[in-house]
Amino acid sequence: MTNLDLSIQSLKEYTLRMIEKCEDAVDLSIEYTLKKDIRGLKKLIRQDDDIDILREYIRDRSIELMALKQPLARDLRYIYALSDISTELERIGDYSTNICKESLEIGEDTFIKEMIDIPTMKEICVEMLKNLWDALKNDDAELAFNIAQKDNEIDELYEKVRKDCLQVMHSNPTENINQGVRLVFIGRYLERIGDHITNICEKIIYAKNGEMIEIG
Repeated sequence: MTNLDLSIQSLKEYTLRMIEKCEDAVDLSIEYTLKKDIRGLKKLIRQDDDIDILREYIRDRSIELMALKQPLARDLRYIYALSDISTELERIGDYSTNICKESLEIGEDTFIKEMIDIPTMKEICVEMLKNLWDALKNDDAELAFNIAQKDNEIDELYEKVRKDCLQVMHSNPTENINQGVRLVFIGRYLERIGDHITNICEKIIYAKNGEMIEIG
């Protein structure tokens, strides 16, 4: 294994670590929301810095490898894909932070609607991230393609959350509109997380096959 191979493998390990941190961030953001764990939400917001630091490292190291090692086509493609994946993961971390901030605004108020679809969206996102780790680890383009198909389920659930919240807000605007809007935002952030996971799947396929496809 060449020095370049070792450097790319190291870059990949940092990216896998980023996926793990994003998985935890998404999972806990909704768990703390449901439990109304104010301290947990604030702690999770602070931990987003860890994801940002990893992104900066991967970006800087990618530029360094491309400039100094002059990698050939396949290696260059792989380095480029890892750098792009880290950008998508940073956005997932940001959306998890946004969920926490909306939840802090809701505080300890009773939820205006039964919390079923948002937790289901979160479970799908977490499952996608778990499988994403395997897809990147094993350079599995087929698995990456299959993961991205789950995004349709998230989109459908978001539409349900949005409609349900609008209905509840309409029934009692004075009492429900503030929290209703925040719940819609939380659903929207989960929907965007699904989109970013899909983008990562496309990058894994590109790194493996050299083919840039658009899924969904």
